[in-house]
Amino acid sequence: MVLCNLHLIALKDGVEPRSFLGQLRRHGVKPVVQARVVRWMILPTHTSTGHLLGRNVRWDLFLVLEEADSIPQEAHRDIEAAWSATCGVSAKMLSGYASTNRTLLNPAPGSVAPPAKHMLAPARTSQNLEMSPELREWIGSLPAPVREHPVSMLNLLAFNEGKVDQYKQYGVAFAEKVGSRHGGRVKIVGKVVAGGQAQEDGWEEIAFVHYPSVEHFAAMAASKDYQEVNYRYRLGALKDTFILCVMEVDDDGDIVGLRSDREKL
Repeated sequence: MVLCNLHLIALKDGVEPRSFLGQLRRHGVKPVVQARVVRWMILPTHTSTGHLLGRNVRWDLFLVLEEADSIPQEAHRDIEAAWSATCGVSAKMLSGYASTNRTLLNPAPGSVAPPAKHMLAPARTSQNLEMSPELREWIGSLPAPVREHPVSMLNLLAFNEGKVDQYKQYGVAFAEKVGSRHGGRVKIVGKVVAGGQAQEDGWEEIAFVHYPSVEHFAAMAASKDYQEVNYRYRLGALKDTFILCVMEVDDDGDIVGLRSDREKL
């Protein structure tokens, strides 16, 4: 197991992601993950809400750095707000991340099945990882190249007492059936440990999950088979959670593999 540091970054007004990422490169820092924050899919209900949601903070970047790397002091001057988590991650998972992720972000033509039709009526809210009218409207408002592009979902998890094993059953069902059926693939999973704000706040695990597009994520949320597993295993196991949608970017801050560079988040 190796340690990684996860960072949510809100940049000061006028600072572009390209400029910030350039400062990292100049100091020899190569993130395992560098991504633009797109949208909250599920908000935390009480854990870390002051840091994550307070002061109308607008998160710009999500970074995963190996333990030996840190954000250089020069770059800190461009940060308006930051939140961090330190996690123990499988060394094997981390070593194969770059090649696996490259394939996921640049799938061969015809290799990804289209998103399934929505089988369930929308719920009032998406807080229980269900499709909602508001989520459907937001997805419909996106330009097609963005709507159809791969996304990743950052999940932070805190468990009810004695419910970790129940959540593990959800994880198995997600990987083998209900998630994979919609293109969901866990890219990084780890235990939150001391060293960042996340452990102090009470978070216990992280998962970083790939979907072929936000439409695939929505189709999963609107499927009967997923909701059966969601209600049986996931919801009762969680004391709190959040899901943050991100899109991975290159060193210039542009979304990796986006068909049209004119489309902006």
